[in-house]
Amino acid sequence: PLDATTQGTGELIDKALNEGAKKIIVCLGGSATTDGGLGALRAISTPARLRAVEFLVACDVDTYFTDAAKVFAPQKGASKSQVTMLTGRLERLAQMYESEYGIAVNDIPGSGAAGGLAGALAALGATLMPGFDIVAEEVEFYDAIRATDLVITGEGLLDETSFDGKVVGSVHEYTQNSKTKMAVIAGDVDIDMSSYTDIDVMNLTAQFGAELSMQQVLRCVEDATRLYLQKK
Repeated sequence: PLDATTQGTGELIDKALNEGAKKIIVCLGGSATTDGGLGALRAISTPARLRAVEFLVACDVDTYFTDAAKVFAPQKGASKSQVTMLTGRLERLAQMYESEYGIAVNDIPGSGAAGGLAGALAALGATLMPGFDIVAEEVEFYDAIRATDLVITGEGLLDETSFDGKVVGSVHEYTQNSKTKMAVIAGDVDIDMSSYTDIDVMNLTAQFGAELSMQQVLRCVEDATRLYLQKK
């Protein structure tokens, strides 16, 4: 947890700049790092070049920069003492980024994504955006929904967090606006869906059992979808 670095991400950004990219989207999530993005910054040979490109960061959390260790580091194997050390490092980096780049990264919601990488990239001029919104815009998702009768999406475990910036909640917002019917295929469900009466749920564990739904996911998804559509 103390040594994991975002250097590789910085190298990819640097490579994109060298290849003449005009738009760079960095998608964050599921990282093993809490280096505050310092590794990435050091790997970008000339950060000033980013001012000439459209630089977007896709992140689906609102965690602030100096909270990244407390919120995410335990998931990455950090002990309590290591979380304290990592938090101190993030606090020092926040001061450094503000001093060097004039950006108070800890004031930016989502800057703690990927162990603070989002904040570091924001210091270089990146715009932080919900990942779903970036993808939806690229694929013209809303226009497609308005021309559709039914949208089926999925989630491993459907719970409260599914409606907090994740795909299910974001799709739901779109379908509510367009009055399009929505269904969710979920590996399992751990939420009272009574307040979401406009969403149909296919619970694979409830339909096929935990073992089969884990071992033969595609078959279960296909069977659940077919049975659902037959009832419509």
